[in-house]
Amino acid sequence: MSTGNERKAKTVQSVDRTLAILEALASHREPISLTMLSVTLGLNISTVHRLLNTLVIAGFVEQEPNQGHYRLGLKTFEIGNAALYNLDIRSIAKPYLKELVDRCGETANLSVLNHGDVVYIDQVESPNIVKMFAQPGTRGPAYCTACGKVLLAALTPGEVNQIIKGTNFIKYTGSTITDPELLKKEIVKIRQQNYAVDFGELEEGVQCVAAPIRNHEGKTIAAISVSGPDNRISHVIPQDELIKLVTEAANRVSLQLGFIRVQA
Repeated sequence: MSTGNERKAKTVQSVDRTLAILEALASHREPISLTMLSVTLGLNISTVHRLLNTLVIAGFVEQEPNQGHYRLGLKTFEIGNAALYNLDIRSIAKPYLKELVDRCGETANLSVLNHGDVVYIDQVESPNIVKMFAQPGTRGPAYCTACGKVLLAALTPGEVNQIIKGTNFIKYTGSTITDPELLKKEIVKIRQQNYAVDFGELEEGVQCVAAPIRNHEGKTIAAISVSGPDNRISHVIPQDELIKLVTEAANRVSLQLGFIRVQA
């Protein structure tokens, strides 16, 4: 019969092993196989598989449908939310989000792309009573949001095709693009102009403008966007002015991250 101390030791061991799996996944830039994880950690393959299954069910780990390799899930971001605040892009972008709200009066968002969805990781709300709101961690379809489309535009054509294949196109409003070929044309246009707009594609009566944030390698890693009711964006602040404000904010964050724009 196991004593209380033995049970406690077993519980701590399983937690240690689970954390080791998460750390191993975090240290690999690409998804990793079950066998490689087992070898890396020096653990029995059945033990690693059992712990991985628990992590997958809980959303901390995701398994690729084709090769079956494992990678960290978005849940790891949600849990590390407080710690990441002072370390990641959000702490750099926050002042610029606040400045955007001060200058245009509408809600400013910071988002990333995850499996064909846009994920909002930070937001500064508009002071207006009627405003856009998305809790950090909220997901949305990339194909019909300005921030989602600007993030899709940073991908290769092959990556875009893969996302389109796995997308269930829903016509949320009369403006929603549901034709893959039209979406591809829109993405090409966004690459050229370096910003994206959403004229009520996800929600009727809501407009949004987004621009990409790039890191020191020139890779788009996030997007800044401003969203609000079309009656205010159309009449209170001209769209051209909003595009300029959002693009400038994104460029300033990019500079903070070490991005150097090459002059043509």
